[in-house]
Amino acid sequence: MTASLRDVVDEAPMTRFQWGAVAVCVLLNMLDGFDVLVMAFTGKAVSAEWGLSGAQLGLLLSAGLVGMAAGSMLVAPWADRVGRRPIVLGCLAVASAAMLLSSVSQSATQLGVLRVVTGLGIGGILATSNVIAAEYASRRWRGLAVSLNSTGYALGATLGGLLAAVLIGGSGWRSVFLFGGIATAVAIPLVFWRLPESLDFLLARRPARALERVNALAARLGRPPLDRLPEQVAAPRGVGAGYRELLTPRLRRTTLLLWVAFFCIMAGFYFVTSWTPALLVEAGLSATDGITGGTLLNLGGIFGAALLGLLAARFALRKVLIAYLAATAVLLAVFIASTSSLGLAFALGGVVGLFVNGCVAGLYALTPTVYDPAVRTTGVGTGLAIGRAGAILAPTLAGALLDGGWTPQQLYIAAGVVFLATAAVLALLRAPAPVTAPSPATA
Repeated sequence: MTASLRDVVDEAPMTRFQWGAVAVCVLLNMLDGFDVLVMAFTGKAVSAEWGLSGAQLGLLLSAGLVGMAAGSMLVAPWADRVGRRPIVLGCLAVASAAMLLSSVSQSATQLGVLRVVTGLGIGGILATSNVIAAEYASRRWRGLAVSLNSTGYALGATLGGLLAAVLIGGSGWRSVFLFGGIATAVAIPLVFWRLPESLDFLLARRPARALERVNALAARLGRPPLDRLPEQVAAPRGVGAGYRELLTPRLRRTTLLLWVAFFCIMAGFYFVTSWTPALLVEAGLSATDGITGGTLLNLGGIFGAALLGLLAARFALRKVLIAYLAATAVLLAVFIASTSSLGLAFALGGVVGLFVNGCVAGLYALTPTVYDPAVRTTGVGTGLAIGRAGAILAPTLAGALLDGGWTPQQLYIAAGVVFLATAAVLALLRAPAPVTAPSPATA
C-alpha cells in the first residue's frame, strides 16, 4: 500500500497539492535570493556611512556565504533527523530575526556577525526546500520542480535589486534589511499552513503519529488510508551517522563525485557572475556596458533553470546537465572575444547566463535523486557546503590571476575547462544500490 503511495507521487500526474508544495519552495528561494544579495545591494551605502575600506566591505560580502556554508553543512542535515518542515520553520525564524536586527546594527562588526547568522538560516532553507520540492514532484517533473527553485532565487535577486534601489533612495540602506526581515517573517505562517512534511521522511524515520500523518498526506493525494506502515528500511541513527553514511562503500564514490561537481560548478558560477562586469571593461567596453552585460547575464539565468527543467522532463537529467556544462565551456571560450561587437557580446552574455545558471539548477535537481530519504538532506547540505567553498575561493583566485598578468580571455577559457572537466566527472556518476530492509533474522 505504501509503496503504491510512493509510486503515486513518482508516476501519476502532478496534483494541485504537489504543485502547491513546490510553489512554497519556490517562494522560499525567492526570499533567499533577496536575503543573500541584500549586502551587495546595500554595500556602497553601508561603506559610505561607516567609512569602510574595500577589504572591510569584502568581508561583509563574504560573511553571508560563510554562514550559508555552515548552515548547509551543520543545520540542514537535522532535517533528516527531526523533519524537513521544522527545520525550514526554524531557519526562517533565524533568518528573519537576523535581517531585522541588521536594520538597526551600529557597526560593521555587528552587521558582519548578523550576516553570518542570516546565512546560517538561508543555508538550511536552501538545502531543505530543494529536497522537499524534489520529494513531492513526480519523476517526470522533478527536474523542473527543483529548477524552478533556482529560477525563484534568481527572481528574488533581480527584484530585490530593483526594490533596493527604490528603498535606499527614499529611506536609506537600513530599510532594505527591514523589508527583507519582514518579508521572511511573513513567510513563517504561510509555510506552517501550506508546506507539508516530507512523505519520504515520515516513512524512513517514523516520528510520532507517523501513520496518521502519512494517511493525511494520502488523502491529499487522493489515495485511500493505510492500515499500517510497511517494514522500515534501515536508516543511520543521528546526524553524525548520516555524515558517515555518505562515505560508506555504497555511497562513497557518488558522494565524492558530487562534491567535486559542486565545488567546480559553484566556483565557475561565482567567477562568471562576480567578475563579468569588470572583465568586460578590462576587455575594452565602457563601465556602463560592463554593468549591462552583467545584468543580461543574470537575466538569462532566470530562463536557464526553467529550460533545463523542461528538457529534463523529456531526457535524462544527468545527460541534460552534462550537455549544459559542455555548452557553457564553449560559450565561455568565445564570450570575451566577442566584445568587438557590442550587440554580439550582450547576446552571448544572456546565453552564458542561461547555461551557467542552468548548470547550478541541474546539480541541485540531480543530487536529491541519488540519496536515500534518510540521508537526503545531509547529502544535499554537505554538497552545498563544499560548493560554497568554491564560491568563496573562485572570485579571489580570479583577482590574483588577473593581478598576475592573466587576460580576461585566459580566465574565461580556464573557467570553461573547469566546466568541461565537471561534465566528465558527472559522466562517471552512477546511482548507488538501494538500501534494503533488514531481514527478520537481523532486525
